[in-house]
Amino acid sequence: MPLIYGTAWKEDATARLVGVALAAGFRAIDTAHQRKHYVEAAVGEAVTGAIQTGLVERGDLWLQTKFTHRDGQDDRLPYDPRAAVAEQVRQSFEVSLEHLGTAWIDSYVLHGPSVRRGLAPADLEAWGAMEDLHLQGRARALGVSNVTREQLELLLERARIRPAAVQNRCYASRGWDCEVRSICLAQGMAYQGFSLLTANRTALQSSAFRAIAARRGITPSQLVFRFALDVGMTPLTGTTDPGHMREDLAAASAAPLDAVDVRAIESMH
Repeated sequence: MPLIYGTAWKEDATARLVGVALAAGFRAIDTAHQRKHYVEAAVGEAVTGAIQTGLVERGDLWLQTKFTHRDGQDDRLPYDPRAAVAEQVRQSFEVSLEHLGTAWIDSYVLHGPSVRRGLAPADLEAWGAMEDLHLQGRARALGVSNVTREQLELLLERARIRPAAVQNRCYASRGWDCEVRSICLAQGMAYQGFSLLTANRTALQSSAFRAIAARRGITPSQLVFRFALDVGMTPLTGTTDPGHMREDLAAASAAPLDAVDVRAIESMH
């Protein structure tokens, strides 16, 4: 799973683009049961189509989806807003299984805490319901997204089952989320970085960054993904261009960066 294909903001093109991504070689797909930004059912349509044509088998795929609190949703809710949070998790999860045409989810993610600082009771209730799904074998791993260092440390203190992965937007200007990444490294958790291209345009356009890419004979986009892999991140890419999909995947086959280049990129904030 060197790179994950992200499906946010694809709308009516979701099924087509996920199909193209699978044909290009992606086997890890990220979505969410949050109609505001994702069309989870269309992801399932593409996955089902790829399985039916023999392109992939379900066991070849790693499917990740998310539970999103009420404040992160629009009016197209995946659960009864009057229900307890634990029941909302169960309702959302059941429909995710139906959308994706699967009996299990490889990674089920809390799509961010409900508060900006700390963790609210609703967050711990949601995590507890997710833990139950994991113990039932229906969510094979659990994760959390959009968390600060403080929030992640609180979750690690209070969870029965610790997250296997953290997914955060990763900014060069903020040290490539070094504080959260260091916790992930120490705790043996995967770190998934998203918006690596869109959040870092200034860094990617700098002469220093482009000089490293040119010297290595790869594109700036490939360089940021190669850098991410070399410092222990699993990158997400949501490109809609088939050529860029292939280029992004090829970053995993590029020669690893040496320590000098890694330090240079880490210091670009």
